[in-house]
Amino acid sequence: MDLGIRGKRALVTAASKGLGRGCAEALAEAGVDLVINARGAEALEQTAAEIRAAHGVEVTAIAADIVSDAGRAAVLEAAGAVDILVTNAGGPPPGIWSDWDRADFIAALDANMLTPIALMQACLPGMMERGWGRVVNITSQSVKAPIAVLGLSNAARTGLTGFVAGTARQVAPQGVTINNLLPGAHDTDRIDAMDRAASESQGKSIAEVRAAKFQTIPARRYGTAAEFGAACAFLCSQHAGYIVGQNILLDGGGINATL
Repeated sequence: MDLGIRGKRALVTAASKGLGRGCAEALAEAGVDLVINARGAEALEQTAAEIRAAHGVEVTAIAADIVSDAGRAAVLEAAGAVDILVTNAGGPPPGIWSDWDRADFIAALDANMLTPIALMQACLPGMMERGWGRVVNITSQSVKAPIAVLGLSNAARTGLTGFVAGTARQVAPQGVTINNLLPGAHDTDRIDAMDRAASESQGKSIAEVRAAKFQTIPARRYGTAAEFGAACAFLCSQHAGYIVGQNILLDGGGINATL
C-alpha cells in the first residue's frame, strides 16, 4: 500500500533502537525524510547511516536528551517544520508504591508526559497552519491495564493519554490527527534485559523464562519492532485521517478486554 506520505518530514524521538527505530524505519520506507533523536550519539549515527543506505531518504541525527529544555530546543531547531511527530521515551524504573517520592514522580512526568506534550505544543501550530499533520505517541499497555510494579509509568502515561484525548479533538478540524500506540512486550533490548534479569533471579534459562511469558500472550510470542513501526506508519499515512484520539494496543492480545 502506498501510504501517500513520500516527501513528508518526520521527527522521531528515542529512535536509535527498539520501537522508535522501528517507527523511523517504516516511515523511511514510505519515503519520509527524518530527524531522529536519542541520547547516545554513536548508536544514533549508525542508525541514521543504515536508514539512509536502505531507503535513500534524508536523515538528520541529533544526539540530545529530549527531556531537558536545552536538548529539546536543539532537536526542534534542527527539525524545523515537521509534518509527522512520533514521541517516544524510555519508561521509569519499576518498584512499589512505597519506593517513590515526589522527585521520582516529577522525573517520570517530565519524561513520559510533559516532554511529549511540549513537543506537541511546538509542532502542532505549524501542522495546523499547513492543514495536515500526524502525531503518534508511544505509550504503554499499562494505560489500559495498570502494571503494579510500573506505578510511575502508569501515572505519567495516563496523564499524557488524558491530554491527548482532549487535544486530538481540538486539532482534528485542521487536518491534524493525534493517536497513541500502546505496546505490550516486544523483542527489544529492554525486554531482553528484563528476561536476562528474570533468568538470573529465578535460576531458569532465558528460553524457559520466555516460554512462560509467551503463555500469557495469546499470540504466543513477542511483537517485533518492524510490525510496530508498520502500525505507526499507517497512523501517519494519508489513509488514517479519520482515526482521531485513539489508544491502539499492540500486545498480541495480552489485555483481555471487550472494549
